[in-house]
Amino acid sequence: MSSSNILSIITFVYGLAGVLYIFAWIFKKPGCGKLATWVAMIGVIGNTAGILLRWVESYRLGIGHAPFSNLYESLVFFAWTIALIYLFIERRFGNRIIGAFTTPIACLAMAYASLKPGITSDIQPLLPALKSNWLIAHVITCFIGYAAFAIAFGISAMYLMKQAQDDEKVIWLDFVRPITLFVFITLFSRILLVGNWALSAMTALPICLVFYAGVFIVRRMPANIKNSLLEMFPEPRVLDELGYQMVLFGFLFLSVGIITGAVWANSAWGRYWGWDPKETWSLITWFVYATVLHARMMRDWRGQRLAYLSMVGFAAVLFTYFGVNLLPGLHSYGALGQ
Repeated sequence: MSSSNILSIITFVYGLAGVLYIFAWIFKKPGCGKLATWVAMIGVIGNTAGILLRWVESYRLGIGHAPFSNLYESLVFFAWTIALIYLFIERRFGNRIIGAFTTPIACLAMAYASLKPGITSDIQPLLPALKSNWLIAHVITCFIGYAAFAIAFGISAMYLMKQAQDDEKVIWLDFVRPITLFVFITLFSRILLVGNWALSAMTALPICLVFYAGVFIVRRMPANIKNSLLEMFPEPRVLDELGYQMVLFGFLFLSVGIITGAVWANSAWGRYWGWDPKETWSLITWFVYATVLHARMMRDWRGQRLAYLSMVGFAAVLFTYFGVNLLPGLHSYGALGQ
């Protein structure tokens, strides 16, 4: 069996883990949560085997490079890192509900790698600029940072849901949130899925309608049912602290990734920084998360303000990873997310 076949199967394994985590959360079935953990572990093991086998296959083909050289391989590694970090968090905090908000991201990354037209799973020779010993260090550090930010995004969503019980008094948010979500999904689908603004908007509209129909139902649930859905979440202070720790962890690795990328750029193109679109947006992402950390450390920001900032940061990560590949630049071929 080839590495691409193994990794395609792992997509469904991560999806099954996500479904089991969600089932355990909604129906309060601890047994499903334990099963989800085992399934996620199998996913990580299979993902690891797929990456290692792909590395071996590259040598068999006479190419011989680490499997981090194109968008498909980077997405596979991204999913692996998300799942691995999450399992560590689960063991550390003993709460499986966080998996309902993180393992689906790993599944989506794998599904996007396998199903998006134009993304090939073929093992290809390295471009001249990628033939550097800095490739492995640069990609690994960047994607550990990206994975930490993805988990921080899921934790921030959990925090906002936990605090949403008091939002009924803030009526204007009922109008701002649907508009913001519609704009975000339209931009997201324009970048990732389709190349037409009208089709992107048509994609976003039903998603928003379904999402806010669910919000409408949940908001008008009896308090006992609503609280029942949220009682399995960690306490808000735990989510707030964990989200901050993930941002700090990701920021450190993103910083190292940018530094190693600069050294790599100097060896490849004779300069450390050239304001390539990917480089520019990497710096923007770095500043967004630097702002999050500054607000927490110096201004003692906590709660909703920090959660929203964290989610904005992950939107910047997504644009750095995917969006700028639509722009001409030295990094557009690899989509490595410097």
